[in-house]
Amino acid sequence: MKINKQMVFREVAGEYLLVPVGGSVISTNGIFMLTETAACIWKMLPGASDEEEIITKITDEYDVSKEEAEKDVLDFLAYLRSFEIID
Repeated sequence: MKINKQMVFREVAGEYLLVPVGGSVISTNGIFMLTETAACIWKMLPGASDEEEIITKITDEYDVSKEEAEKDVLDFLAYLRSFEIID
């Protein structure tokens, strides 16, 4: 998956953050706080070929059903798409 906006991932005091840099600072207008699962998904994005690959990895990593993983992954990716952070 392609990340469109410049974002820097940081872990600060146990919190996971996406911080916009460059031109994306103005268009994004803020820092994004991520859950542990969202942070895990974010880290997978550059190497993932599709949503199904991420869902499979989430079910392998966490004690979660495929249905719950699918909902979480698709919801998070839709959220990122709503801010044009990913394609």
